[in-house]
Amino acid sequence: MRAADSGGGTPISTTEPRINERIRAPRCRLIGAEGEQLGIFNVSDALRVADDQALDLVEIAPTADPPVCRIMDYSKFKYEQAMKAKKARKHQTTVQIKEIKFRPKIDKHDYETKKRHVIRFLESGAKVKVTIMFRGREMVHAERGLVILERLAEDVKDMSIVESQPKLEGRNMLMLLAPVKKEPVKGEKAAVEAPDDAKTEVEAADVEVPETEVKTTDAE
Repeated sequence: MRAADSGGGTPISTTEPRINERIRAPRCRLIGAEGEQLGIFNVSDALRVADDQALDLVEIAPTADPPVCRIMDYSKFKYEQAMKAKKARKHQTTVQIKEIKFRPKIDKHDYETKKRHVIRFLESGAKVKVTIMFRGREMVHAERGLVILERLAEDVKDMSIVESQPKLEGRNMLMLLAPVKKEPVKGEKAAVEAPDDAKTEVEAADVEVPETEVKTTDAE
């Protein structure tokens, strides 16, 4: 059966190839269902060949002279392409970028609080954009912001790398931290193969207690 006919049905998207009676060219170079070259055909004759095989005629190269058409099961082809795209998306890794802002005159307590947020973000696998915000004449002492960024990079060096070195953009100084890949923990295999009682203990110990969300974009 043909996937879409000229009578009724949902119109084909302009991003999809023309199929069957939607093909406008009078002639085409025809490729068979097994990929064999069949030669130049009138489109009406090519449609008849495809119809005899209960398949579709699909225009795969509309700009060629004459256009190239192939005989195939278009519905099956679209399904297989959709499955390939779904599989590709499944294996994609999405990296989040979190931002946390510091002031050049930040006190010790605020620094430690914000550093804990940075550590939490890195441990979750996100990159962290660290911004030092300068106001007014604070730009005269931009080196204070650099000191904070270098101190932070040193404090979290065991779990991150500096992907983008500190740089000034307008009244802000920016640095990008990326998490380092965690190495497998020794003895992990042994824990998996431990008796059921031991597994229960390990799993119970790994339960995380939800924590209150803290906004990380505050200026102060």
